[in-house]
Amino acid sequence: MWTYHPDLLARPVPRYTSYPTAAEFGDSVGPADLEAQLAAIPVKQAVSLYLHVPYCHEICWYCGCNTGAANRRGRLAAYVQRLSGEIDLLSRRLGRRVPISRIAWGGGSPNALDPDDFLALSAQLHEAFDTRTSVTSVEVDPRAFTAEWADAMRQAGVSRASLGVQSFSPDLQARIGRVQPEEMIARTVERLRAAGTRSINFDLMYGLPGQVDADLIDSIERTLALAPERVAVFGYAHVPNLIARQRRIDATALPDAATRFRHAELAHRLFGSAGYQPVGFDHFAVSDDDLAIAAKAGTLRRNFQGFTEDQADVLIGLGASSISSFPGALLQNEKNAGRYQMRIGAGAFATARGLMRSPVDRLRGLAIERLLCSGQADLAGIPDLAGVRDQMLRFEERGLLRWDGDRVVLDAAALPYARTIAAVLDPHRAQPAKTFSSAV
Repeated sequence: MWTYHPDLLARPVPRYTSYPTAAEFGDSVGPADLEAQLAAIPVKQAVSLYLHVPYCHEICWYCGCNTGAANRRGRLAAYVQRLSGEIDLLSRRLGRRVPISRIAWGGGSPNALDPDDFLALSAQLHEAFDTRTSVTSVEVDPRAFTAEWADAMRQAGVSRASLGVQSFSPDLQARIGRVQPEEMIARTVERLRAAGTRSINFDLMYGLPGQVDADLIDSIERTLALAPERVAVFGYAHVPNLIARQRRIDATALPDAATRFRHAELAHRLFGSAGYQPVGFDHFAVSDDDLAIAAKAGTLRRNFQGFTEDQADVLIGLGASSISSFPGALLQNEKNAGRYQMRIGAGAFATARGLMRSPVDRLRGLAIERLLCSGQADLAGIPDLAGVRDQMLRFEERGLLRWDGDRVVLDAAALPYARTIAAVLDPHRAQPAKTFSSAV
């Protein structure tokens, strides 16, 4: 289905959930910049909220998220108190003058919190903001998803959930430090369905240590049997120089680049043949799911949660390490949970890193987003377009893209090369970097 061109995938590239990427963030921004961006949001413009919970009951070795062990009740209680304080700070600036289109809970594991704390924070959000038309989603760790948590999600009106499944293989689970029997995952799905969750996503992975074709096929078949509405299939990013916990993973057992490519293609083929619509380069959804509908309609977007149907141009991050995205700025909270709590406790926002986006940044970011979401982008106005065309010539010569005036259009066979092609538009990637994962 796809032709493997190893030379086109040799360069590590970002996942482009923002542009510029977090690798370009600096410390020249602060709370005053967030205040200014919040004040500039037009009345009645939809805004999304993301709440980060940097704790898990068990830490997975592969994970690149900002998270720590939820091993002390006092630690979680203190964090909840400060997260509540940050909600108060934001509500004083926004109030109910803008509608909230999405409330997304991520981590870490939001269900590392006590269900009552989750309900209290949810109630605070609904009281502080205009959430009448909002959609609420929660990332779920099946290893700690209790009946009490399912009931809390029902009470909070959660309609979407994402499960970190990764693999159904017990051997692979042991190799990556995430042991969760199939029965545990099935029970979580059953509880979510009973709680009224109408869209469930499974996260699966390829590129895991010792993973072979049969492992991935088996996990996909078991996924299909549980019938989630959405599936995301990610390639494992092994960067132990940046993430110390990944040093516990046997790097000598990791699949080579050709195997990773084959596994990405295998997932695409199997989910497609099962009736799932490909969304972007690594998501799949049933035809009547909002994500698939957005992909068909050409309204698919991409943000820090990945591909999304949410149309909000402003995403405000709450919690340690969370990133707020505005047309003119990307602003990240203090990563360290302790320092984050100190800043919020002092009555100020916790913005510590980020950057201001220039008009050219916004133009490049939109072009990258359109390439990844719809496979084509109008590059009129991109600086040095002639140079961009020269750099894309090697993809064009392989039949992976064509030009229609200043519009670049990707061929269907270009899907696994989409991020590498998009990186041509990113001048920050002019020099080789080892801080990103494999392009597939």
